[in-house]
Amino acid sequence: MSEEKKREKAAAQPPIETDVTLGERKRFAGGKNAVLKSAEAMAREQGWVRGVKTWLAVNQKTGFDCPSCAWPDPTDHRSRFEFCENGAKAIASEATSKRIGRAFFAEHSVQSLAQNSDLWLDRQGRLIEPLVLRLGSDHYEPIAWEAAFALIGEHLKALASPDEAIFYTSGRASNEAAFLYQLFVRRFGTNNLPDCSNMCHESSGVGLGESLGFGKSTVTLEELENADVIFVFGQNPGTNHPRMLTSLQKAVRRGAKLVSVNPLPEAGLTAFAHPQEPLGMLDQATPLACQHLPVRINGDVALLKGLCKAVLEAGAQDDAFITAHTAGYEVFRADLEATNWQEITDACGVSEAELRRAGELASRAKRLVLCWAMGLTQHKNGVANVQYLVNLILLRGMLGKDGGGLMCVRGHSNVQGDRTMGIYEKMPDAWLDRLGAVFGFEPPRKHGFDTVEAIQAMLAGKARVFFALGGNFLSATPDTELTAEALRQCALTVQVSTKLNRSHLVTGETALILPCLGRTERDLQSGGEQFVTVEDSVCNVHASRGSLEPASPYLKSEPAIVVGVAQVVLGEDWSGFTSDYDRIRDKIAAVVPGFEDVNARVRVPGGFVLPNPPRERVFPTPDGKAHFTVHPLPRWHLADGEWLMMTIRTHDQFNTTIYGNDDRYRGIYGGRRVVLLHEADMAEAGLTQGQLVDIVSVFEGEERLAEKFVAVPYSLPRRCCATYFPEANVLIPLRSYADKSKTPTSKSVIVRLEPAPTAA
Repeated sequence: MSEEKKREKAAAQPPIETDVTLGERKRFAGGKNAVLKSAEAMAREQGWVRGVKTWLAVNQKTGFDCPSCAWPDPTDHRSRFEFCENGAKAIASEATSKRIGRAFFAEHSVQSLAQNSDLWLDRQGRLIEPLVLRLGSDHYEPIAWEAAFALIGEHLKALASPDEAIFYTSGRASNEAAFLYQLFVRRFGTNNLPDCSNMCHESSGVGLGESLGFGKSTVTLEELENADVIFVFGQNPGTNHPRMLTSLQKAVRRGAKLVSVNPLPEAGLTAFAHPQEPLGMLDQATPLACQHLPVRINGDVALLKGLCKAVLEAGAQDDAFITAHTAGYEVFRADLEATNWQEITDACGVSEAELRRAGELASRAKRLVLCWAMGLTQHKNGVANVQYLVNLILLRGMLGKDGGGLMCVRGHSNVQGDRTMGIYEKMPDAWLDRLGAVFGFEPPRKHGFDTVEAIQAMLAGKARVFFALGGNFLSATPDTELTAEALRQCALTVQVSTKLNRSHLVTGETALILPCLGRTERDLQSGGEQFVTVEDSVCNVHASRGSLEPASPYLKSEPAIVVGVAQVVLGEDWSGFTSDYDRIRDKIAAVVPGFEDVNARVRVPGGFVLPNPPRERVFPTPDGKAHFTVHPLPRWHLADGEWLMMTIRTHDQFNTTIYGNDDRYRGIYGGRRVVLLHEADMAEAGLTQGQLVDIVSVFEGEERLAEKFVAVPYSLPRRCCATYFPEANVLIPLRSYADKSKTPTSKSVIVRLEPAPTAA
């Protein structure tokens, strides 16, 4: 095997970690262990003085926004410690005192770095200077900022067309950075602006947009906390949005009924011991979900049809709302009446009695809120899943009334804001018209590449430059080996990053790493200290001000990096945008609806809320109505020995960033390469607990292999299995994606299991 093949295998399939031990599965989230794990991460990475300083500033009105999830902050009273365990881990990772510079990269080749795990890469420390990997070299070396910008300019100007460049965005980029970035890209001449939303909540945006004319949540945090019935679909808040548990606890304590809909029972929806309460520190937990519906993987359309059918049979539909504000109801009702209960229960795996019990809660609710995350969106019918949530809310008339509505729970801390700022390959013409009028140019109108299309374009040689404003593209995307091959087809790959990750190790012919300031750090420019803004899951826009000294004097802010590239490529003076971010926000105010007078409004502690038409029972659809939609029940045909697999996260990670090798809420310790299976399925397949298996995905005659996963018995529906992201991304076909949204089907992958050659 050649050295290149060794490097390719190591990069596409990170080192195998199968030293797994099993413990007791937790019956609640939080408690004293949440505090201990937070403190452990802080002490290891930051030290106590630096760590406590960040803890006191995170998510405060005059502090910085947590670089982890997009959960909204309370508008009234905030805790002095307004963060969660995984937020503390994210802050510790970013604000670490460890540094890696030229000596590190002189010692470690790219090939040797690729042999290490994602956890090892993250724990090496902060990047402190720009780096270049030159053609033919296996070592990154320092490069001056001016030379790095010039190199990018040289490659972009050499392209036959601007459409041969891809400009990816992570959901952590600020509003200011995102707005400048999309402006530069469109001034350059392309709409190739794929982002991480393409891979997670794109199905939500498309589904909500078609049904309501608006692609965001319709409720506030306070309305969630005052709801009387809450359904949580396809979401594990105990790990992915732990602060949400505080809000769910408040609602339950006020008398709300909570229903969990998920193939796996998750500790965070079972009970919550608030780690900032005395009893919580003693592991005294508040029970949360009064009912758990263990839906089969991708059985959500069927389950939601069952809930809607139960509401109709109870006569609990809001006829006045339906008549005044909706379209498509008669067709929707006829479809429900034509679908019998047996079809529904066969498809979703939940009994009619349990569906009727949940439907009764939905029927009696005065303030019904439906929450969801990627458990609904990452299926071929992801858009249909979201639109059936809308159907249920429309049926009950729960839009435009206090305490009722839809909550699309976003992941990355500013992924929603980036889309608002124009990070989208298909922005509406009216938005582009305003952009062109304000900046005096004609924006390109041809739709750009989304994430799947971007990978396909690189593979086909139609895109030669890849630029990533944050993120870890290789680990976030499906079909890992194919994505790696696509990146290697590029002449230049550029990564704007704070820390080392696997995307730095699978590159084009030439590669750049441009180190940027973190969310926790002060942003000092020639015009003084600057702040940025972000938008959370409920459309609230607020300021974020870092408080730590930068990890290196050679770091640049994300807006400054965009300006540096734009000035070289476009030959224009953008320096005013760097010296004073108010100038960026002035332009945002002129282009983006809802941001009028933003510089004054964002300086009000807590920020401001963007317009939300459905809250006023205004629906920006072509006919001004909210739309019921009809979709068939998804059908899966599994051959003998096949399972339907979904990918999930452990409690020791956020997105692609790995903080440790444990998943303590699920009782799994010491390794990430596990596959969760129903105990009876394991017995039928002749598999034993702890046995090593190879997982083979099957798609349109193609097979993909992930080696040496530990079989673990778990409570989930028959013929369903679960594996961790990103290790299982290698199994997800690039061509398997949701209708309309093109979100990869990371939660609907047909697989078979084969005993691994090595004994457990």
